[in-house]
Amino acid sequence: MAVANRLTKAAPAKSKSVSFMSNGMQVELTPEVVRNYMVSGPAKDRVSIQEIAMFINTCKYSGLNPWLKEAYCIKYGDEMATMVIGKDAFLKRAEREPAYDVFKAGITVIDESGETTYREGAIVFPNETLIGGWAEVFRKDKSNSYRNEVSFEEYANKKKDGTLNQQWKTKPATMIRKVALVQSLKEAFSSTFGGMETAEDLGQEEPRHSGIPAPIMDQNTGEIVNVEAVPTEPERPEPSDPGESLI
Repeated sequence: MAVANRLTKAAPAKSKSVSFMSNGMQVELTPEVVRNYMVSGPAKDRVSIQEIAMFINTCKYSGLNPWLKEAYCIKYGDEMATMVIGKDAFLKRAEREPAYDVFKAGITVIDESGETTYREGAIVFPNETLIGGWAEVFRKDKSNSYRNEVSFEEYANKKKDGTLNQQWKTKPATMIRKVALVQSLKEAFSSTFGGMETAEDLGQEEPRHSGIPAPIMDQNTGEIVNVEAVPTEPERPEPSDPGESLI
C-alpha cells in the first residue's frame, strides 16, 4: 500500500510582541505595528529594526502609550530616527509622581499700552502681541518652585518659507504655554524626564494623527484588525544656519 506524504505549510513566524502597562492600560507593540503605524517622516520606509526596538523599549520603560500620542518616531534621511515625546505626556507622568503638587501656566503678552503682562491661561485679546509663555511647578517636598519663561519667537515652529506650521498658526498661545509647562516639569522632575525631548526641543513639529484608534490584535495571528488611519507627515523646517543640524 502506498503511503502518501503530506506536506503541511509552515505557519509564518510571528514577531515577538512587547506588552506593558501605561497609566492603567495594557499596550502591546510589535515591530510590524510600529513600522506600519507609528513611524513618520520622509524616510520612514528606511527605519531599521534597531531603531524600532529602541522606540519600543523607550515606550516600555518610560510607560508611554504611542496610541495616545504620548510618543512619536520620526525618520529623516540616513540620520538616526528621532524619538519625540508628546507634550501632554509630561503632565500625565508628573501627576503620578508622589511629590507632584500643582502648576500654574500662562502666556506673556504686550498689551495695547505697551506694558508686558503675565496672564494665566491662553487668551490673547485684540491689539495684544503674544511674545512668550511661562509656567511654575510646585513639589510637595520642596520649598522653592520651578518657574520658566520661554520666547515665542524661539520655539514657534516654522515652514521652509518662514510661515508658521499649522499647530502654531491656529493655536499659538496654547502651544507656547505648553512648551513653558514642559520645561518647568522637566526641571522639577529631572530624574523622571531625563533625556526626553519634545518636537520643539528638536526644531520639529509633532505628527498630526488622524484619529488613530487603539488597536485590536488577533491573538491567533498577531494581526492588527482595526487600525485604518495613519499619522500625517511632519514638516521639517529649514535650519537657520546651513551648517546647523536639527537633530
